[in-house]
Amino acid sequence: MTTATYVVLLHGDESEWAARDETSMAALDESHRTFAARCRDRGHEIVAGEELAIASTARIVRRGVGRPAEITDGPFTEAVEQLGGFYVVRTADLDGLVALVAETLTETAEIRPTIDHSGD
Repeated sequence: MTTATYVVLLHGDESEWAARDETSMAALDESHRTFAARCRDRGHEIVAGEELAIASTARIVRRGVGRPAEITDGPFTEAVEQLGGFYVVRTADLDGLVALVAETLTETAEIRPTIDHSGD
């Protein structure tokens, strides 16, 4: 199997995150420790990963064809779910990674391959 790099994007409702008590925070932390340990045990290499600050702390740079960049504070979308964190994982077993995310992490996750430009 060929090894590829995937980004695991973790989405969730920021109002639910803000309302977490100590018990639910501990359970969330444990799910991420379990994910990291099982990645290691099953041959998936976590290259990077971070929790992100709330969306209102973000800056957005929007571009359109033929238009100058427009810079605004935070995403002004009607979406309830926001990006809360990510992992970058190298693996030769995408199905195994998907199963591991489903069995360990509590957030909604999008798993997307990166594009390898090293041969360009």
